[in-house]
Order: sequence, then C-alpha cells, then structure tokens
Amino acid sequence: MPYNVVTDSNGVQRVTLSHQPHGSSVEILLHGGRIVSWKNERGEELLFVRNKSGGRSPAAIFGGISICFPQISSFEQHEYIRNRLWSLDYGPDLDQEDSNNTQYSSVDLFFQSSDKDSRILPCRFELRVKVSVGPGKLALTPSVRNVGDKPFSFTFAMSNCLSVSDISEVRVEGLETLDFLDNSLQRKRFTEQADALTFDGEVNRVYLNTPSKIAIIDHERKRTFVVHKKGLPDAVVWNPWDKPPRNLGSDYKTMVSVDSAVFEKPVMLKPFQIWKGFQEINTVSSSYCSGQLDPKKVAQAAAHETKPIR
Repeated sequence: MPYNVVTDSNGVQRVTLSHQPHGSSVEILLHGGRIVSWKNERGEELLFVRNKSGGRSPAAIFGGISICFPQISSFEQHEYIRNRLWSLDYGPDLDQEDSNNTQYSSVDLFFQSSDKDSRILPCRFELRVKVSVGPGKLALTPSVRNVGDKPFSFTFAMSNCLSVSDISEVRVEGLETLDFLDNSLQRKRFTEQADALTFDGEVNRVYLNTPSKIAIIDHERKRTFVVHKKGLPDAVVWNPWDKPPRNLGSDYKTMVSVDSAVFEKPVMLKPFQIWKGFQEINTVSSSYCSGQLDPKKVAQAAAHETKPIR
C-alpha cells in the first residue's frame, strides 16, 4: 500500500502518500480533503501552507491545495465542503488507464452529500478526487456525480497555493491576450496586455478560456511549475500583496495561488450524469519556459543556457 493513515494528537486523520523509489510525497487531511504538503525527492516543500492561528482546528490552515465546490462565488458553499470530513474510497478504480500507470502512486478521496447538507448544498452528489504523486508530478482527477432526481449546476476549482521564493520575482506565462475578470474591481472585464503576468501589487483575477498549460516561473529558485489541465477552462490567479488575510502578514511574499477552475460557464449535470476534470502540476528545474509551455524544452533551455524560446 503506497499510503498510510494516521490520527494526529489533535484527532485529525492524515493520509501520507509516497512514491517509491523516488521519494516524493503528499500529505492530505481527510478534514476538508485538503492537500497540506507536497514534497519532491529532495524533501523540498512545494506548496505554501500556514496555520493562521496556531490552533488545533484544520479550519485554521491556510494554503495547500483545496477543492472549491459547488459554487466558487459562494463563500458559504465552498467553505462548507472544506470543513466536512471526507473518506477514503476503497472501491475499484474505474479509470484503468490511470490505475495501470506505474509513474504514480495514488489514493482516492470521497465525499457524499446528505440530507443535513440540504440547507447549504441544494443538490445531491458524490464528489471523488484521485490524488496521484510521481517524480516531479502531482495529479488530481476530480469527478462529480449527480445522485439526485433533479439537474443542478455548479462551478468548481482546485485552489493551488504554490511556494515561491519572492512573488516580485515570479512571472506567469500562458495568459497573454486573454480576457479576465478583476475581482478587486467588482469583476470588471479586461484583456491581458502583457506578455507575462508579473506582480507588483494585489492580483485577484479570473482568466477565461485559458490554454491547457500555464507556467509559473520562479526566477530566484530557477524552478518552473507547469499546470496542465483538462475540463477546467478558467484560471484564478491570486496574491494579496499588501492586503493579506489576517495573520498571513508578510508571508504573502512567498506564495502564489494559480487555480484550475470552471467559473464563467457552470457545468449542468442531469440526474446520474458524471463530470470529470484533470489537473497535473509538474516541476521543472529551470527559470525559462517555452512559448509552447513544454517542460522538456524548458529543461533543454536551462541545460544549454539558451534564451527563452518564443
């Protein structure tokens, strides 16, 4: 079994998933289904995670990778999912292609709505997330099944808080010329004019109809995160700059959130229908990224010390 389940001193169940022999690992809280650690084979933490209050409650944790569902714009609804107890799904893996992939070690998370959820979540559903870790890779495969007798619509996001050296040294490529909604300006619509997104103030934007690959380049660490996604057409990019959440303080300088999302056009599910998405984050030891956002070309560019390919 590639994972272990333990209950910590605060009564919180933690799942540790490791990939051998490479040594990369993931830690997941069953409270909220939140990924609170992703380490590479050298033991370096790749996610930004902070305990906002130092308290025992998992709700005090900020960052990592979390699921926002069924309505991103409703704080009450997406926070409700992140404060409920998930479970491990021990059933058969229906995705044979993924189950036979030896590049990953995987675990399946499961959450099912109940009658007591009906006030907050006016729909009946099953939510599954397969978490898979491999050398330099972390993949999440979410699926939503309508188990009620009425259709319902939803939005969805995987919120990825990534660890960076200094936000002022970070650039995000793959969003140029795209329309975005600026959440800091009452969701006014703009078009990205720069050839890459950089940070010198608060950024809280929903980019629409984004490409399947987005690169987050950390120049100081000479590391690039490449987010590859399917079924998640939008992307939310956030760094609070001088308006951080309470108790985050200056830690904002070492984080950036780049989320894979369904936002502008909600998914409509009829009874018994299933929606499925996919996200994989790769890490590449390079400050450069090609115009095609191809990790192999990124690595080659770093090895030969060439200029970025455009």
